[in-house]
Amino acid sequence: MGIRSVISKPLAKWVVERQQTWMYTPAETQQRWFQKLVDGGRATVFGRDHHFNDIHTIEEFRQAIPVRDYEDLKPYVEQILAGNDDVLWKGKPLYFAKTSGTTSGTKYIPITQDSIPNHINSARDALLNYINETGNGAFLDKKLIFLSGSPELTQKAGINIGRLSGIVNHHVPAYLRTNQLPSYETNTIDDWETKLERIIDETLPQSMSLISGIPPWVQMYFDRIQERTGKLIKDVFPDFSVFVYGGVNFEPYRAKLYESIGKRIDSIETYPASEGFLAFQDSQTEEGLLLLLDSGIFFEFVPAEDYFSDNPRRLTISEVELGKNYAVIINNNAGLWGYSLGDTVKFVSREPYRLLVTGRIKHFISAFGEHVIGEEVEKALQFAMQQQPETEVVEFTVAPMVSPKEGLPYHEWLVEFATSPGDLTRFAQDVDNRLTQLNVYYDDLITGSILQPLKLTSLSRGSFQRYMKSQGKLGGQNKVPRLANDRTIAEGLLEADKTV
Repeated sequence: MGIRSVISKPLAKWVVERQQTWMYTPAETQQRWFQKLVDGGRATVFGRDHHFNDIHTIEEFRQAIPVRDYEDLKPYVEQILAGNDDVLWKGKPLYFAKTSGTTSGTKYIPITQDSIPNHINSARDALLNYINETGNGAFLDKKLIFLSGSPELTQKAGINIGRLSGIVNHHVPAYLRTNQLPSYETNTIDDWETKLERIIDETLPQSMSLISGIPPWVQMYFDRIQERTGKLIKDVFPDFSVFVYGGVNFEPYRAKLYESIGKRIDSIETYPASEGFLAFQDSQTEEGLLLLLDSGIFFEFVPAEDYFSDNPRRLTISEVELGKNYAVIINNNAGLWGYSLGDTVKFVSREPYRLLVTGRIKHFISAFGEHVIGEEVEKALQFAMQQQPETEVVEFTVAPMVSPKEGLPYHEWLVEFATSPGDLTRFAQDVDNRLTQLNVYYDDLITGSILQPLKLTSLSRGSFQRYMKSQGKLGGQNKVPRLANDRTIAEGLLEADKTV
């Protein structure tokens, strides 16, 4: 047993014991953070603009600060980029995490001296919770790979700018750096396909024990390894025992990933974002991700059905209910105030608070008033896959066909299969039938002959990768939205489907 695994167990025990102090005092913990954040923001430009000196209660805070997205925050970010101090939070940010926006172009999300522990310690604690529960710390003594963006940073106004995964790479603890892969040089390669081949060159000779990344890109890594070696991943990396992932629902990828591995291994789901690390899987036996209530974030939750209203309800953690979809609003010590993360979550436990990430609040289809959401399409697909268990899905997305050449409008499902169902027609029917059960509005449109049942388009292998490459988004943390209200993505995928 190596020194890392030996040291990790008492550290893991300490971290988990320390969690108990806030896991079971959620309202008090969040109230404390609310007060600390308001106090910390009083002397900022934002705090003066929003009269923080007059804010003493959560209700007064909500009256002063509406729910906002990046567009509303952007004028303050531009002040920081112009060289000003004390704009959103005291001093200047340590970093801007650069991410792609749908309407804003590139977004620059501040990370401060006070907020960086949220990103670093939360990732650490996810692993330590796993070690404490399972006793498996041996993976720390082998090689660890993190499939991520480039760690290269640029500078503007004296602030380092880069992708979140690249920024975090600079904060990997020294005791893990010696067994971290890929190398810095390989990680800085821009072209994903070239980078992937170099990663495989570096990892094939090594004893890999932990692999971390977004499932579709990990699957691509596995596929290339199998092409080179002709072996299952368990035979290439016999010490591989832990898979860490986040960013997308794992279920559509689970069967194919485990088939590529050749055995069941433990997995740890995380919920990181450029704006903050929100939750992680703290148990291999309990459903959901533990919401991190003591990590520099004051959370608010807007019921999904209220989100687009003029005055949406904003709930504290003690007011949420189980089984309902909420949009996540964060206020944090990076200077994000009333900030809509864009995600929807559903709580599955209140003691402690654990949640599932159910989709994106703006990723839905409502071209006809149906408001089909990500959770519903993923559940419908999973149901059809259970009916024909041989089916393996690489990736999928759904778009409306508003004006078909003939017949009623419909939803088009564009699906890339690793293994196609034996009966594709029945598969599509199973998806459609399950969706009508999950969404009463969709059911009404089908039964009322306003929509016809969905049509499923099976794409050739590699279509999603070719599409992402054409958009300059191949690899890293990029992913294709599950749902759209227009056909931009759908047409791009159909075009990529032709270039086999």
